[in-house]
Amino acid sequence: MSTINGLPAHVLLVHIIVVFVPLTAVLLILSALWPAARRRLIWLITALAAITVALTPITTDAGEWLQHKLGGSPAIDKHADLGNTMIYFVLGLLLVTALLIIVHLRDERGKPLGRPLTALVAALAIFAGSAALVQIYRVGDSGAHAVWGAQ
Repeated sequence: MSTINGLPAHVLLVHIIVVFVPLTAVLLILSALWPAARRRLIWLITALAAITVALTPITTDAGEWLQHKLGGSPAIDKHADLGNTMIYFVLGLLLVTALLIIVHLRDERGKPLGRPLTALVAALAIFAGSAALVQIYRVGDSGAHAVWGAQ
């Protein structure tokens, strides 16, 4: 996918990623730490994580098309390199979401995993969520510098 209604697809798709990654990360951390939130949000988080994983490579592919169309520069190359790592961070969110689903389902069935395993999943959620938040900032910041220059 290269353009949407005449605009570069990357420019449009990146806004979805910039919203969904932080939203998924924050809700994942919240749900890992607060069981009442988990009961209400686990399926929304799952949908957000899955959509984000699906859209990330589409967005990076569209970015590569735009990079080739515009020509390379050190700033664009740095942004592209960082953007290509984003899939690992969103896959981490999806993986930890799957673990949190197990915690949720076991709790709902009256057979909780126990505090140590639940705490481990919460720690993984904090780590994966924080890492995704930092990386989406780094990718976005490098993209802004690539477009607008160092100001």
